[in-house]
Amino acid sequence: MENLDPEILSQNPTRLNEQQLQMLRLFKEPMADEDYKLIKKEILFLKAKKIDVALEQWEKENNISAEDYERWGKEHFRMPYNQK
Repeated sequence: MENLDPEILSQNPTRLNEQQLQMLRLFKEPMADEDYKLIKKEILFLKAKKIDVALEQWEKENNISAEDYERWGKEHFRMPYNQK
């Protein structure tokens, strides 16, 4: 994308939300690679943490245990090939 002007991007049919526009404004100026890597790592950590919380909630709501995971790991879920 050539032009990363937040005002133009907000008018795009695939519109960015306000948080995305604010992030673009924050990172408008170049930054050191170390800073970029740190920010990326923190964002990924936050996303992973949210996934963990959602998974734990799903396990609790559905009474999923370690034994269930063990059993599922040994089950065969492949679709059979069509034999002619």
